[in-house]
Amino acid sequence: MSKRKTSEMNRIKEVLEERGIKQTWLAEKLGKSYNMVNSYVQNRRQPSIEDLYKIGEILKIEAKDLLVESLEKK
Repeated sequence: MSKRKTSEMNRIKEVLEERGIKQTWLAEKLGKSYNMVNSYVQNRRQPSIEDLYKIGEILKIEAKDLLVESLEKK
């Protein structure tokens, strides 16, 4: 498993890259601007729960699988 930056909270970028899907395609399907989707992909902004579920539906992946597991468990 690759080492993650602690600021990363979602795996949207990884999933898109694994599947060869463009951010512009996801933005169109999601009904969001490219800039918004890009901010999700770059982890500058996190999608709402509703949008996370929509992204999961579009990418045919469980929403929970789009989230980065906490590296520190208490």
